[in-house]
Amino acid sequence: MDEHIAMPENVKITYKTGDYVGEVIDRDERRVLVKVLAVMKHPTQGDLHSSYDPDAGMFHERRALSYTEKVWVPINAVQPYKGTVPDYKESLGAAFELEWEKIDRLKRWSELCLEKLESLRKDYGK
Repeated sequence: MDEHIAMPENVKITYKTGDYVGEVIDRDERRVLVKVLAVMKHPTQGDLHSSYDPDAGMFHERRALSYTEKVWVPINAVQPYKGTVPDYKESLGAAFELEWEKIDRLKRWSELCLEKLESLRKDYGK
């Protein structure tokens, strides 16, 4: 983030796999304090170090940051945001639905893979 960006300034941030729009309310030489105003991408569930592993030792439930929650983020995780800030509840709902659809699609893909592999298992067993 450029040093010339004045406060308050709307920014887009990435925080623990979620993307948000917020307002800069403080900063220092390494980081920026942002007040969350909207959710652009819902955080990813599970163990980040073992992606798509349902048997990981710690399968995390990650909630989106709350409306007006304040969070410190590294300067390199902050980008200026131009445009209208979406309504928080509407943006949370849309981000949640996109995440749900992504996981549902992955689930349906894996189920079809298992069906095809079962067919191959029978064929290979001949």
